[in-house]
Amino acid sequence: MTLLKQIQLMAQYNQWMNENIYTSSMKLSNEKLSENKKAFFKSISGTLNHILVADIIWLKIFSQHPANYTELEPITKIKQPTSLDQILHSDFDKLFQERRDLDYLIIKWCHEISEVDLSHHLEYKNMKEIPAIREFGSLIFHFFNHQTHHRGQVSTLLFQEGIDVGNTGLQTQIPDYIGT
Repeated sequence: MTLLKQIQLMAQYNQWMNENIYTSSMKLSNEKLSENKKAFFKSISGTLNHILVADIIWLKIFSQHPANYTELEPITKIKQPTSLDQILHSDFDKLFQERRDLDYLIIKWCHEISEVDLSHHLEYKNMKEIPAIREFGSLIFHFFNHQTHHRGQVSTLLFQEGIDVGNTGLQTQIPDYIGT
């Protein structure tokens, strides 16, 4: 499987897991979702907002790639988050809808990327305005790894509330190989 195909697989997995996490979270009241669980981003809702914030920040950075991805055009119109713990949506339904919209955009964008694009060294500034130059393909893997890391935290918080999100393994999204 090529690096690009792996990235496309991660986009598919990301969408599938977000749907799973959000659907599982809907079993809780808004009060429970926003209750401080002493997690890094305090609550389930706070952590899900953080993932969305970070995704927007990274996608805005990715939109600066010289390939000028048309699928990332909508992200350039979204207001830049001001902090990593910013609550974009306190209303869970609105948060879920923006998550779904963003996941759809991510999948379309990952099908717009070419193998050549992945080796480009992207120049950008982080939230503290510190400049960096990093390989684009590696940054995309960081993007997906970050989501997975924090969804794991949400899975734990949900489990503590008696909600099992089920199988979270990437292997569920890897196509079966039938050799001859």
